Amino acid sequence: MAYGGGRSGGRAIRVLNVAEKPSVAKAVSGFLSKNQQGGLRVRDGRSRYNKIFEFNHTINGQPCHMSFTSVTGHLMELDFDDRFRRWHSCDPVDLYHASVRKFVPEDKSDIRRTLEEEARKCQRLILWLDCDREGENIAFEVIEVCTQANRDLNIWRARFSALIEREIQNSVQNLVRPNQLFADAVDLRQEIDLRIGASFTRFQTMFLRDAFMINLATDDRNLVISYGPSQFPTLGFVVERYWENQSHEAEEFWTINCTHNTDEGAANFKWMRGHFFDYACAAIVYEMCIQEPTVTVTEIKEQEKLKYLPLPLSTLELEKRASHFFHMSPAHTMKVAEDLYQTGFISYPRTETDRFSEKTDLQWVVVPLR
Repeated sequence: MAYGGGRSGGRAIRVLNVAEKPSVAKAVSGFLSKNQQGGLRVRDGRSRYNKIFEFNHTINGQPCHMSFTSVTGHLMELDFDDRFRRWHSCDPVDLYHASVRKFVPEDKSDIRRTLEEEARKCQRLILWLDCDREGENIAFEVIEVCTQANRDLNIWRARFSALIEREIQNSVQNLVRPNQLFADAVDLRQEIDLRIGASFTRFQTMFLRDAFMINLATDDRNLVISYGPSQFPTLGFVVERYWENQSHEAEEFWTINCTHNTDEGAANFKWMRGHFFDYACAAIVYEMCIQEPTVTVTEIKEQEKLKYLPLPLSTLELEKRASHFFHMSPAHTMKVAEDLYQTGFISYPRTETDRFSEKTDLQWVVVPLR
């Protein structure tokens, strides 16, 4: 679906643009304001961290006065209604059908006010959130706030995978509609996480409090035995692996290695037996090899190995390789990847794909670590 509107005889329309973070808003505004009359202007919004960038631009022949601001990640939070929020207000099982609501928290109220004020002055809204399901969900949070202030907004989505000028210019000329299904998938995941996490956290904390006679009201440690639908099973794997390591009994073994050196290089031979746990047996075989140092090659097997074109890395594979080769934690890996993305060196890192975009310049693709 293409960005509509056509030509309007040179009369500019006002367009509100919203990015997921201030640095992206600044970068995209810099690209789009290049060679534009009036240049780039900056003013403060209600939030001192989320500036508003203004410039002129033309989208598919339509002159536009662009106002570009940002949020800082999710604009809204999901929580139970007040009557279910106190721990002893209901049985933990009741949280599975208790009513929930999505709202803008107090620390994001300044951002909400900026969006409302800017939306009232604009005819169109372009969403520049990150191109994943989480970004799509944040886009619909922005839509909800903006349409409460202006129900006549014409809403569009910019899709881009890298913060480079070519990608941004192409994206603004090929706008699409936001994807409600992607946003709904995140809403569902958030609700499942909330209901399971809250109910199990309350249940096991109160159960263990009674079992071990812990007074949560007077204990200065304020003990809460939290449960996360993703984190808790992962912790189980870690504990299981720990128990395996603790129960492992180290046992000595011996192996025989053979290397043949020539002017062309060295050939290393592997013993099919692998290793001996009996030193005497290993010593006997070794002595036999020493007494008969000449070997006869009875068979040569050739095996063809193919080297395939490099594929883009999924988030999980990126974290695994960074940990293996550079000993980087997952959090540090994604922080570095995010910084590289925001400076235009790599495409958006939080994706689960192994396909390059048709627009990717493969001459600049870096071969991944093997």
